[in-house]
Amino acid sequence: MINYLAPAKINLVLEVVGKRDDGYHEIRSLVQTINLCDAISFECAEVISLECSEPSLQTSDNLVVRAAELLREVSDCRKGVKIKLEKRIPWDAGLGGGSSNGAAVLLALNRLWGLKLTNSELIELAARLGSDVPFFIHGGAALIQGRGEKVSPLAATVPGWFVLLIPPLPKIPGKTKQLYSRLTARHFTGGQFIYGVLRTWSPDMQVVASLLFNVFDKVAFDAFPGLEDYWKRFEEAGAENIHLVGSGSALFAPADDETQADNMCSLLRQQGLEAYAVSTVVPKEV
Repeated sequence: MINYLAPAKINLVLEVVGKRDDGYHEIRSLVQTINLCDAISFECAEVISLECSEPSLQTSDNLVVRAAELLREVSDCRKGVKIKLEKRIPWDAGLGGGSSNGAAVLLALNRLWGLKLTNSELIELAARLGSDVPFFIHGGAALIQGRGEKVSPLAATVPGWFVLLIPPLPKIPGKTKQLYSRLTARHFTGGQFIYGVLRTWSPDMQVVASLLFNVFDKVAFDAFPGLEDYWKRFEEAGAENIHLVGSGSALFAPADDETQADNMCSLLRQQGLEAYAVSTVVPKEV
């Protein structure tokens, strides 16, 4: 049996620099894994099966199952696996839990089935599952470009504490596509926010909070009715430099240290809200 922790991510910077000829948007994003993780176990079996703590996610369309089936197909492997997924990352909130799960499956089954695929080969398979999946093969911090499939890992993870707020808003079908459809040329930037953060990137100091940026912040209130109220409640709890995580609807804000992050979380939870104090120090595989 193999046990994995599949981490969530935050987008410290997310810029759209233009529209591509293929209809997709060209992005620049600085992405960082955090210590909020799903727990996944893998055990050899005759067939591929999934047991999930969230019943609504226990389907054949789950990226966990699709990743296992893809790996078996391309490797011509005849083995199966029993996968148990304990969901701790809020889903459909921009935190990348599903993509992280898919990457964890590729990494774990490469070991469990003795396939000996290289990281480059796993990344190629990850790209077939979704634009966000290749990043999680690396984890840590990385510069993401193109549609999201071009991943350039950064040498060091910058230490930091953040608070996540998960607004209790209805799920939006086709959320990411809808958010992108709201962007116009006036929302496009030239990569200056990415370059600003990378100039100050150091393993000895936190990212300058004022340099954080997410293009979707500009359209979030129209896309998520009711989000503005939760944004204000986040501010009242002491948060500054609040941003959407990915395409939302999760919000995050930097904290000076663990104590401040815990205090903000406590104030939000007293209002019955779902909040997490997280850091960039991700636990190793268990």
